[in-house]
Amino acid sequence: MFVDAHAHLDDELLEGREAEVIAAAKEAGVGVIVNASSDLPSSEKSVALSARREEVYAVIGVHPHEAKTYTDEVESRLVSLSAEKKVVAFGEIGLDYHYDLSPRDVQQAVLEKEICLADELGLPVVFHVREAYEDFNAIIERQKNRLRHGVLLHCYSGSAELAKYYRERFGAKFSFGGVLTFAKHKTPVLQAAGIENILLETDCPYMTPVPFRGTPNEPKHIPLIAAKMAELLGISVEEIAEKTTENALAFYGIGKGKE
Repeated sequence: MFVDAHAHLDDELLEGREAEVIAAAKEAGVGVIVNASSDLPSSEKSVALSARREEVYAVIGVHPHEAKTYTDEVESRLVSLSAEKKVVAFGEIGLDYHYDLSPRDVQQAVLEKEICLADELGLPVVFHVREAYEDFNAIIERQKNRLRHGVLLHCYSGSAELAKYYRERFGAKFSFGGVLTFAKHKTPVLQAAGIENILLETDCPYMTPVPFRGTPNEPKHIPLIAAKMAELLGISVEEIAEKTTENALAFYGIGKGKE
């Protein structure tokens, strides 16, 4: 079995295709899909989706693009949603300086708030970082004692050196998606992360792997990403499937249930 550790099944690009997309994923051997959120409305959708679909688990939170929408009322509702039994993490949260869709100072302030909130709720965090590693590193260093429940760098785009730092300093996990099939120089990053810390993701409907670039991504493409990861690391697809599934289930606490 494979796990898609980070997807967006509720995205408008997949609207109306929920049953079809999940059925295709199961046919491809993807037995668990973790659905990430970007704001309060998508967090609500993720939780609702996880309630009606056995294969789906929810991650709630406010993406850096939407940091400007974060209010006390949003935070209060996220706390309420966190009590739902299939909410397994807080995210995706972080910093994104590529588009600057929210002011950078607002992104930074909201990130610190969300790290603190995730800690209070006892949830692992799923980070999104793009062109903002210096400020991100400063924040997580300040908040290191609040990152006690697990750290995942989703769609990891940093260097091998940074991967080693995150792994050794924060016990971080790393998820990789379709970019492996078209980007260069990823083998040193995968090696630095270590097979015991790697998860598979699609980030669907984005980051579609070769040879399906230009079409909406889906969880059914996880085996393509696994095959490329196996090639880059020089190990079997079976080992990739076994280890990444084990890593994902352990990180998200899937199968343990809530008290």
